[in-house]
This record gives sequence, C-alpha cells and structure tokens, in this order.
Amino acid sequence: MRLESETPQQRAPRSGLILLQSLVLGIFCLFTLRLWYLQVHKGAKFAEMARDNQLRQVLINSARGRILDKDGTPLAVSEPSFALGLVREDCENVDATLAKVSEWTGVDRATLAETFRRGKKRVKPFEPLILITDLSFEALTRIEANSVLYPGLEIVTRQKRYYPFGPLMAHVLGYVAEANEEELEKNPQLSLGDSVGKQGVEFSLEKLLRGSKGRKQVEVDAFGRQHNEVILAPPKAGIDITLAIDVKLQRECASLLGDEAGAIVVMEPDTGKILALVSEPSFDNNMFVLGVPSDKWRELRDDPRHPIQNRATQGVYPPGSVFKLLMAAAGLTEGFIHYGDMVSCPPAYRVGNREFHDWKKSGFGALDLRGALVHSCDVFFYKLGDRMGIERLHDYALASGFGARTGIDLPHEKAGLIPSKEWKRKRFGAAWSRGETVIASIGQGYVLTSPLQVARYLSALVNGGKLMKPELVETDPPQVDGTLPLKDADRQFIVDSMVATVERGTGKSVYRSDAIIGAKTGTAQVVKLINPDVRVKGKSMPYEQRDHAWMASWGQKDGKLYAVVCIVEHGGGHGGEICGPIERKIYDYLFGPAPSRVPRPVAPAGTEGGEPTPDAGAAGDAGDAGGAGEIGD
Repeated sequence: MRLESETPQQRAPRSGLILLQSLVLGIFCLFTLRLWYLQVHKGAKFAEMARDNQLRQVLINSARGRILDKDGTPLAVSEPSFALGLVREDCENVDATLAKVSEWTGVDRATLAETFRRGKKRVKPFEPLILITDLSFEALTRIEANSVLYPGLEIVTRQKRYYPFGPLMAHVLGYVAEANEEELEKNPQLSLGDSVGKQGVEFSLEKLLRGSKGRKQVEVDAFGRQHNEVILAPPKAGIDITLAIDVKLQRECASLLGDEAGAIVVMEPDTGKILALVSEPSFDNNMFVLGVPSDKWRELRDDPRHPIQNRATQGVYPPGSVFKLLMAAAGLTEGFIHYGDMVSCPPAYRVGNREFHDWKKSGFGALDLRGALVHSCDVFFYKLGDRMGIERLHDYALASGFGARTGIDLPHEKAGLIPSKEWKRKRFGAAWSRGETVIASIGQGYVLTSPLQVARYLSALVNGGKLMKPELVETDPPQVDGTLPLKDADRQFIVDSMVATVERGTGKSVYRSDAIIGAKTGTAQVVKLINPDVRVKGKSMPYEQRDHAWMASWGQKDGKLYAVVCIVEHGGGHGGEICGPIERKIYDYLFGPAPSRVPRPVAPAGTEGGEPTPDAGAAGDAGDAGGAGEIGD
C-alpha cells in the first residue's frame, strides 16, 4: 500500500522555521552573553562578594589594665566572663529567638527587645549584638546545647571587672559599668555592651586603662559557626596603674573610723603622694559592674549617711579651729599681729549689740599668738578677723589654696567656699556684716573646706610653703601648683606652735616621745546655739546636731614626714577627744608602736601647761552666718 505525500497546504511555512531557529539562537546568545558578563566581566567583583559572604571581620576586646597599690597588691582586676550576642544576618526569627533567650536566662523579654532595638542602630548585621553582658554557667550551657537550633546566637568572651577589696577602695577606684547612650555617642571606639569607668580612678584614667580593640577575620558556615580565625590587628591591653595608696594603711584608717561617718587623708607633704584616702560609710563597687538592681540603688541613694559620697574630696565642712592656722598666717603676713603681741582674751567679744563667746567660759586672760594657737582661743581670732576684714581674709585664703579644687585625679571634687561681700550679695542679695567676719575667723559660718584641702595646706606649712597637687598615681612626678603667701620665718613659727599644741595644748592625744608631731584640733558646730548655758554636751545630743570633730597633724621620724587629717561627722566631742586617738594609732602604723608614755606634770588650768576642757559659747551672730556659731576644740 502506498502512502500519499503531504499536500502543499499541509507543509509548514519555511519562514516560520527560520523564525524559530533564530529565536533559539537568540536566547542561546543572550545566555552566553549574560554568562560572560557574570563570569568574566564582573567575575572578580562577584568572587570578592562571595568571599565576603563567608568571611567576616570581628572585633577582639582588649583587657582592661589592672590597678595596684604601691606594693603591687591588686586593687582592680579583670576576670573572664561570657556575654550573649545575636548576629542578625544569621537569625531566621528574631522574636522567637529572643523569647527562647528569655526562657533560658530569666531576663525579661521586653528588656531583651529594647536592647536589640537600641543595638540595631550601632551594630552591623553580621556583628554580634550583645543582649546579655554576663551569663550564668547554667544559662551558658543551655545556650551552647541549643545553638544549632537557633542560628545567630553567639557566645562572646569578655572581661569583667572585679575589686578584691570592695568597699575599702570604692571611693578611690570608683567602678566600671556598661556605657550609656551619651558615652557611646561621644566615643566611636565603644560598642554596645562595653564597660567604661564611671567614678574614681576608673573614670579619670579611663583612656589609659581601657586599651584598644583588635580585629580578626573568621570563616562562617551556614549555621553561623566560626572557623579558621586570622588575626588582622591584635588588641592592645590597657596600662596597669600603680597607685601611691598603701592598702594596708587604708584598711587601718577605715577600721579606726569604724561605724562613724567621716574621712581620713594621709599625704606625703614633699611629694603630694596620697597614701590613704578613706571615706566612711562606703559601698561595694562590685555591685555596679553588671548593673546595680534598682531597689539596691534606691537604698544607696536615699541612705541619710550618703555612702556613695567621697567625703575626702566631695564633703565640704566648716573647718572650725583648724582654720586658725590660716588666720595666724594671714595676720602675720598682713601685719595685723606679731609674735610677742599680747591680746586680752575675755570670755566674750562684743560686736554691736551681739556677743561672741569663747569656748572657755572664763576666758584666757592675755595670750600671744602662740598661746592662742596652743589653746585655740576663740576671742583672740575674733579680734584678729574683725581687724582684717572679710575681703583680706577671702583673698589670702584663696591665695593659700582654699576655695578651689586641689586637682586630684578624681571626678566631682568640691571647691569649698571662702565667702566675700560680693559672694553674699550675689547669693542672698544682702550686705555682709561684721559679725559674719568674726564667725568666719574661726572657720564657721559660710566657710567650707574639704579634708583634702586641709591636708594640702598642712603639707605646705611643713614642706617649705609648696602647694602640691595631691597625686594618686605612684609614678606621676611631684607637681607644685603654687606657693603659700607666707614668709619662711612666719611659717616656721606656726609649725613650731603646732608642736607646742601637741606638747602642752589641745593636741596632747597624739604626743609621742620618739617623733616630732605637730597638730591643730578643731570642732565645727553644725546647728545654731539657742541657749548655750543649757546646751547638752557630746553624744547626749541628737546625732544630726552633734559637732564635727577635726584634727590636722603632721609627724616626722627617721627622715619620714607625713600629714594626717581626720574628720568625724557629728562626732559628739571635740577634735582632740574624737580624732586624736584615731591619728595616734595611724602614727603607730607609720612609725611603729610608740614607747611608753612618760607622765608629765599638768599645770593649773588656764596656764600654758594646762589641758583645757572644751566648752561651747553662745551663738552670737550664728543666725547671720549659716546657722553655725563659735565653738572650741
């Protein structure tokens, strides 16, 4: 049987075949051209992009420098800790991952979400965004066991600050804590979750202690796991800082203060080195490292004894009779008094219709300047201050280092206050009165100084007149910030008078036969005396009404010279009674145990050999002088 061939009408048009072949050829050429573009023309660029997809650069945290005492005892160290980071680029479901992290760690989910929200602005998608800065061991193991199920979670090894002595060194060292938004904005080298110094030496020497971060390149697989690290730039550890502080002496001073609120400063007069800087009560700075709980922070903030305040540098108090050292220097320099001038010292000094009483009700009779310092006669200095006037007193005190910061390497130091007519006019819109000058002349009224300022002035008296910058860092060279406006002969007279105060005056409590010690005691009244004749004495008074007790002393033995200043807030007694035993034991530490005391004859009361008993006088002009009247030692 023969098949018939197709009719012409059934044959495909030749033009259609050519069109189909051209279309196939065109598509082939298009693919070929695209492959050439991707693999040849853009091949190098896409190869680099592919490498970038599997290779990442990661920051390496630097170790924070240690802080040591003068003998090399560690005061602040860094310990390894583990933080939890989230790499957004590897995380498939952020919400679900945050919920799981909250379940594993116990951290509130809203807190994690807020941390994530803030971090997105600062952390690149392929870098770990720190969610939790310190993981417990239990949380760490749970996260490690389930990390494959939740890609993007990454354990980051970091350094955590630790303070072995806790409250003992808290006011000197301060603490570190997580950087806030403002700190992150100011310093581009900081990353979310980084810790920075917030107070104390940690804050003031932050740049030296922090160091600089390094950078490494790592290969990352599909699950976000890192392999094959290559260090691109090694981290640079922070510098170790050695302080002049003697931690053993620091502990001794703190134990001597005990439960009292107050401060102690021990300083080397010739160098300005601070050997002890104690403020009590204190706080445990370790609690701030990982963020102090809100309830604990409120407890510290609202504590009426203010444990966070560094009383040595931030506490400003009426200096009381310690200020008479400056008054004596000003009187000699300005020519208002001379060594042998005898001044009548009755029980009170009248200004207008007001009387300003001496602490000794019977008065002292006639005294020269040395006798006035030895027995801390108030009336002597009332008269001297009234003759000088507040403007001379103000200018001389400022030239002697008061009313200004000392420059110590600690933040938030207070300058204190030396009042003047202009200051009162600006502050209260009122004129200055003579009575206020009389009160200021014994360190009461508006006059405010810090224990550190007193220590610096005392050091200048015994080191030749040099106002030294107080130095906390052992390796910092001595720095002279100024010179006392005082002749050497006058300065030596005041120093000798301080020795006489210890030998036969109000500073007997620090006397020891094997050393030369000079001192000036002080008692600063904190409330106005309504009726001095019925005033309750000592610790029978309500705590907030008790006087502050001061002692400023210096001691020399075997070529070693120290200045020691102690203040006890509301001590309930005069300076020699409250601070004297404390400073005596400090000298026992510095010089070794004192030899047995040899009893000395006690002269009749009221003579230079007698040991007067403090007795506060009337308030006088206290209402015009900040609510504080005159008082003895």
